[in-house]
Amino acid sequence: MPTFRSENGKTRVKAKSRSTRAGLSMPVGRIHRILKNGNYAPRIGGGAAVYLSAVLEYLAAEILELAAKAADDNQRTRISPRHILLAVRNDDELNKMLEGVTISQGGVIPHIEQKLLPKKTNMKSQHNTNSSSQEY
Repeated sequence: MPTFRSENGKTRVKAKSRSTRAGLSMPVGRIHRILKNGNYAPRIGGGAAVYLSAVLEYLAAEILELAAKAADDNQRTRISPRHILLAVRNDDELNKMLEGVTISQGGVIPHIEQKLLPKKTNMKSQHNTNSSSQEY
């Protein structure tokens, strides 16, 4: 561990955040403070904030990965709310989790009813109209 000397000559271990200890990017200390001040429970354990940070980081990474693919499919280099909506709505598990959520500026999923599409004509019946063997 990195150590350094203070003004009075004593060696001290450099402080290490809980996020760094857990190997996370999400702020464990901030989430712990929000859990304590939110009156969710009378007591909040230290592991609860680490676990919640890990879950939030995983969900953010999953959504951003799918949104980046959606942006790449549309030849864009910047992720927009539209790409996040497309990513969430095209993934079954994320769609189920966020089914009641409205994403601002996201638009809607493109969908055309089958009844409104033009009817496909049978190509074989058009070519064989003149060559009937039962014709007298």
